Amino acid sequence: MKAANDNKSKFEEFHQKNPLVYELVKLYTKQAIDAGHEHYGIQSIFERIRWHTGVETQGDSFKINNNHTSFYARMFMDDFPQHEGFFRTRRHPNARHYTGVAA
Repeated sequence: MKAANDNKSKFEEFHQKNPLVYELVKLYTKQAIDAGHEHYGIQSIFERIRWHTGVETQGDSFKINNNHTSFYARMFMDDFPQHEGFFRTRRHPNARHYTGVAA
């Protein structure tokens, strides 16, 4: 349980320092929804974010820990309940409904 709490704390710290990441999660997820996808993988969204921040943008880069992806998936579905289940998630000790971090 301690590792799960550590992951949540690390996610919250990262999210507060890097609000652009969630903005890109929302943008790319809405694009996938608009393209007709009923389900999509959060890892695919993050690979696109990594491409955007690593290749398409200038300036300081940042690393996105894969442990954060499930928190972002849950946050998106909490913020947009009409898309509940868009990302398939496993049971998580700190999950559902995530909210807890100001978007």
